[in-house]
Amino acid sequence: MKLIVSILFAAFAIEVIRKTAETRRLIPEWDKVFSKIWLGSIIFFGLAQLPFLKFLGDWYGEIIYIALLVTIYLLREHRSARLLAVALLPLGVVVVVNHLVRFIAPSFYADLKAFFESSAAFAGLWMYGFGIYATIQNNRDRKQRLREEEKIRQEAAKKAELEHLVVERTTELTSQKETLEKALAELKAAQAQLVHSEKMASLGELTAGIAHEIQNPLNFVNNFSELSVELAAELQEALGSEAIDRDLVAELVEDLIKNQEKINYHGKRASNIVTGMLQHARTSTGKKEPTDLNALADEYLRLSYHGLRAKDKSFNAKMVAEFDPAVGTIEVVAQDLGRVLLNLINNAFYAVWKKREQAPADYDPTVTVISRRLKPGTVEIRIKDNGTGIPDSLRSKIFQPFFTTKPTGQGTGLGLSLAYDIVTKGHGGKMKVESKEGEGTEMVITLPG
Repeated sequence: MKLIVSILFAAFAIEVIRKTAETRRLIPEWDKVFSKIWLGSIIFFGLAQLPFLKFLGDWYGEIIYIALLVTIYLLREHRSARLLAVALLPLGVVVVVNHLVRFIAPSFYADLKAFFESSAAFAGLWMYGFGIYATIQNNRDRKQRLREEEKIRQEAAKKAELEHLVVERTTELTSQKETLEKALAELKAAQAQLVHSEKMASLGELTAGIAHEIQNPLNFVNNFSELSVELAAELQEALGSEAIDRDLVAELVEDLIKNQEKINYHGKRASNIVTGMLQHARTSTGKKEPTDLNALADEYLRLSYHGLRAKDKSFNAKMVAEFDPAVGTIEVVAQDLGRVLLNLINNAFYAVWKKREQAPADYDPTVTVISRRLKPGTVEIRIKDNGTGIPDSLRSKIFQPFFTTKPTGQGTGLGLSLAYDIVTKGHGGKMKVESKEGEGTEMVITLPG
């Protein structure tokens, strides 16, 4: 009966220690041995019932105690095992001392048997008492550790969730970046197309003016050519007569020479106009060359006017050129500055054209181009009109890309922006606008030169 109680108590104690010391997690191989305590105890109980093995019943407690000490040794790195060691070791020391004394000095042990048994009982009570404390403390530590592990697990889960959100956000931002880059590329392509359209519009207006300009010298060439043919026929007839009239022949030859000179003059004039058109149409090299600023302004004033006349034969406006001879020749990119002048003069004619549609009959549309030298190293060009003017609310925006006061389809909003960049960035100059709504506008260009 005593052995059965010992087996039940030992099994209970081992299960408590397995749970408290977490042997399943920390020493799984040894825990498998502990888990067979019931089977081992039954076998041990059966063997102890045999007559020649009854002595085994006295050693069951020691065997279980040794197994517990082995467990504590295997868990020596953990705080739970150290607490259990404090509970178990005093009993182990007492038991070992009792067995040694009983083996070495049986009579002495017999005389003090009550003392040795009392010490074993006290050691047992210590083991049970401190064992309960150790169990409570270990359970408390285990719960604290479980809470910390749960906290760590939650933090790990939260971290994983945040990493997932970061990956999703990164993917979304990457997609948005690609979309924005694509939109930017499309915007740049559209902007390039608009710039090209603005240049083509400028070229179209220039071509219309050139066509009108070139028509005059071509008419002279045609007329003098026809006249020369007639004179040549008369000369041939005079030379074929029996009595040659030398005075008539000399007169006809003189007229032919004059006609050829006029044909040559107007032919060169037409050639110069075509050359100017080709220079305007080709891509600028960006190289600054000495340029007669007054001649350039005068040329584009006439070309702009004739271009507008080509669109509307009923349009008439006064062109006024006030050029300061002191301006002379300055270093500019002629093609680029020509585009600027053409754009500004076109805008001036457009403004007086619009005002003419609304103004009384006595309105005299006038566009004036003024050049002057302000001081050594600085020249100024003013393009002035008495047209519709620019409202105060819009004046600060006119040099912004894509801003235009013209109706849809009549302007890209890039002309003044390009002109501003050519003057300020390309030539290191300044450009400003002075305007009063209903009275007119004056564009002022200041250039180093």
